[in-house]
Amino acid sequence: MSKERIQKILAQNGYLSRRKVESLIKEGRVFINDIPANLGDKISNEDKVYIDGKLINIPERISSELLMYNKPVGEECSHASRRTIFENLPKPKSGKWISIGRLDINTSGLLLITNDGKLANDIIHPSNEIEREYIARVRGKPSDSNLKKLMSGITIDKEKVLFTDLVKGKETLSHTWFALVIMSGKNRSVRKLWDSIGHEVSRLKRVRLGKLFLPKDLKEGKFKRISPDEVLG
Repeated sequence: MSKERIQKILAQNGYLSRRKVESLIKEGRVFINDIPANLGDKISNEDKVYIDGKLINIPERISSELLMYNKPVGEECSHASRRTIFENLPKPKSGKWISIGRLDINTSGLLLITNDGKLANDIIHPSNEIEREYIARVRGKPSDSNLKKLMSGITIDKEKVLFTDLVKGKETLSHTWFALVIMSGKNRSVRKLWDSIGHEVSRLKRVRLGKLFLPKDLKEGKFKRISPDEVLG
């Protein structure tokens, strides 16, 4: 294996993002062969890398894997959480699992997971303009004027966010169902948009990422292996 930048190797193997590795290097928490790492250092599989004193396994070649997962409510997309999405997955062939984007603990549905940091970045990169489709149940009955605001865009956290498609579904005395599409992958964007017009989301499920739909036969807490072409092709 030829030498490559340490942050690239660790990201490709699913350990940390490049930015996080750079932060750890600056904090003096990364060592290469017992020597403190510097930004720009390159490594090969013959080098030993330590983060906070723990030896990091660097395989000679990445066995890239991509999973589609039907996330239940109550699971988190973090290795540090008490109940995580990773508990229902097999051990990766190399590196460790990372989620491609995230769903908050109260959101269910389609989630992509890989052990390849470069693949994760290729899929989620803003230049791909990936559509994210959800089914949402909101409290109350939003007015037509407020729905138009959601389609024209609302500034949230100094960024304009909007739904590119919004279709009203079933109404009850207390709730209204919607199918919606959003391009933004920012944390809780869908919920924040509805909150901005005074309507709380009581249920939220992602059913599509790009051209990839959540299969009806994929039960919650289950996964299936897919190829990158099914998302990027």
